[in-house]
Amino acid sequence: MSVKTTLSFTERHHGFLLAKVRDGIFATQSAVVAAAVEQMIQDEAEREVALSALADEIRERVHTPRSDYVDQERAFASARARIGASRKQ
Repeated sequence: MSVKTTLSFTERHHGFLLAKVRDGIFATQSAVVAAAVEQMIQDEAEREVALSALADEIRERVHTPRSDYVDQERAFASARARIGASRKQ
């Protein structure tokens, strides 16, 4: 379902929209804006996944003796995997 709305843009932003349509990358200015909003939605979802994974890792590390600490690559591997999995959805 589409909803009609009125938006205002700076000249720079409007020029960018027009160029993307002129270059055939998008069919309409609305399609450019919709793609940008979809990207923002995806970015926000990925940020939430990353923050959740980081919080989980911190909670786990609170109870880990220093002698058992792992390097950062191993520590954040699960967070990277969760982000990668969320991008495939």
